[in-house]
Amino acid sequence: MARPVGPPKPRHYLMCRPTYFAVEYAINPWMDPAAGVDRERALRQWEALRDLYRGLGHQVAEIMPIEGLPDMVFAANGALVVDGRVYGARFASAERTPEGPAYLDWFRTAGYTETREPKHVNEGEGDFITLDDVVLAATGFRTEAAAHLEAERFLDRPVVTLQLVDPRFYHLDTALFPLSGDRVAYYPGAFSAGSQRVLRSLYPDALIATEEDAAVLGLNAVCDGRNVVIAAEATALADRLRGLGYAVHPVELDELRKAGGGAKCCTLELRGIRP
Repeated sequence: MARPVGPPKPRHYLMCRPTYFAVEYAINPWMDPAAGVDRERALRQWEALRDLYRGLGHQVAEIMPIEGLPDMVFAANGALVVDGRVYGARFASAERTPEGPAYLDWFRTAGYTETREPKHVNEGEGDFITLDDVVLAATGFRTEAAAHLEAERFLDRPVVTLQLVDPRFYHLDTALFPLSGDRVAYYPGAFSAGSQRVLRSLYPDALIATEEDAAVLGLNAVCDGRNVVIAAEATALADRLRGLGYAVHPVELDELRKAGGGAKCCTLELRGIRP
């Protein structure tokens, strides 16, 4: 991790306002319907995240939320976009299934011509992380391994399969995030022993996070090459990032974390050719 930090790169994101956010069911260990949520607080936190992105020079588009889909705010799960190609989502749970077509409709209406409705279960950027030369893809809780091959063929990018083993980290983006196109930060305990070996081989200079930072979704973070948007509670990880030269922007998203989401969950990156 001794390499200098690169310049920030302007990004284009898609987000969904948490107009109908709620915890009405439990499909991951973070969710407790009995705990309730403060929707207005969730909205304020989401707006602060959106405005931070814009303040950092990034574009943010918004998809219209749909009543009855409380998790639609987690836009990262809606698709995977690489080189202007849109690989759609097919959700594992019945509660979220309608989100897949809703997101694909948005892309088609926006003028994206290369879209794929998937045959296999996958939850978009939740389980696919795009780097310069490879797409890291997870299985174990949500996305089927068969979707990795489907995405590889459609996107014409090599895909490396990783196995998640800790149910707290049910999506790849809760356990790993890219610092640049060839650098990552991750929590080893979220992965099988074999996948840990793969990650050590691919990223020998990775930033290794602690369980404490992972447990507050500190790795559900967004980096543009220099600026890191990270959960405010992940203080140790933030300090280490600052020590490496990154500009760290802590955000309060504890209300959305009641459904198992953080900054990255709310953020779908639109990569490549745009209509």
